[in-house]
Amino acid sequence: MTKKATTAVVIGGGVAGPVTAAALAKAGIEATVFEAYPGRPEGVGGTLALAANGKRALGILGADEAIAEIGDPVSAQDLTIRTRRFTVPQLPDVGPMWTVHRADLHRVLHERAEAMGVKFAFGKRLEAIREDGDGATAVFGDGTEATADVVVGADGVHSTVRGLIDARNPGPRYTGMISFEAVADLEVPVGPEVMNFAFGRRGYYLYWRLPQGGTRWGVNLPFPEPLPAKVLRETSNEAWLAKLLELYGDDDPGAELLRRTPPERVLCHGPLWIMPSVPVWHRGRAVLVGDSVHSPSNSSGQGASLAIESGIELARCLRDLPVPEAFAAYERLRRARVEGIAANAAKINRAKAPGAFAQAVMPLLMPLMLKTAMDPEKTLGPIQRHRLDWDATATAGV
Repeated sequence: MTKKATTAVVIGGGVAGPVTAAALAKAGIEATVFEAYPGRPEGVGGTLALAANGKRALGILGADEAIAEIGDPVSAQDLTIRTRRFTVPQLPDVGPMWTVHRADLHRVLHERAEAMGVKFAFGKRLEAIREDGDGATAVFGDGTEATADVVVGADGVHSTVRGLIDARNPGPRYTGMISFEAVADLEVPVGPEVMNFAFGRRGYYLYWRLPQGGTRWGVNLPFPEPLPAKVLRETSNEAWLAKLLELYGDDDPGAELLRRTPPERVLCHGPLWIMPSVPVWHRGRAVLVGDSVHSPSNSSGQGASLAIESGIELARCLRDLPVPEAFAAYERLRRARVEGIAANAAKINRAKAPGAFAQAVMPLLMPLMLKTAMDPEKTLGPIQRHRLDWDATATAGV
């Protein structure tokens, strides 16, 4: 197994799958994406954030300009603790973060991948991977098979490929929160392109004004267990709004945002999951990418961006190195970065539900923290200034 890969099977058609396949095509490797769902999701899913480093990485594939057509820029971030508002320092020269609808991002990435020669096959649920000396074969539930030089697992936090690579690899860990979002018929008195992170009396939420009117809000509702999909579907939006009002009914503008939200607009995204450190990223001719191997808390604002980076970095390594060395180089280049960002996001998650004492002292400490611990060059610089060098040759060195 010393040859470079010329063909690839990519499992998963979300964000990481199409990006990885497009990057493989750019590297001269023929790629086909196999997705378990029967077709491309249309109008499904909520909002996600794309950071400056993620948008910059998409520029390698010629997909960065499309983000401005489907998304809304966020140029500033405010932090509200009860009634006091603080502006969070940002890097001045990396460009805004973008909020995009997941379905719109999927469409853009699929179309870009197809334009680069990537093929898509839907209704293909992976069941097994069979390897021999010359390649790997993905076996699907409908009895069909696909053989290539490598199999890439881009199949999300509940990845099948992860367990096939190593049965001892961990599964995702529930964060203790269920995610909701909606658009309220309310114009909050904040500036445009400002995302507001609010610590209410009993919980945390965020919101931002939309250019077309209204205010989009998001809530991570603490919940002891990850509710099954059936229970989530059978719980009415009116019931969820009532429960959210129990938590945020004393907050401004949280309470009014909820009261001015028509129930039919509420999106319940379900339980939030994160990936703990995955010991084995690759085995033989199979490798993991994106949320299947690193899915940080949404507190990081980096989930999609890191998946995009990793897919492109994997393709660069496969372009320049034989399969075993390519996988090892890819892991070496990515593991420390993604796990460091995930660890920092986990700390932020733990701060989202401060007790009464913490809420009392936070406004007093915040001015000092903004000047010291929240120095953007130290906290954001290494993350958002990260730049992939597609033209550089990947090496097997340590």
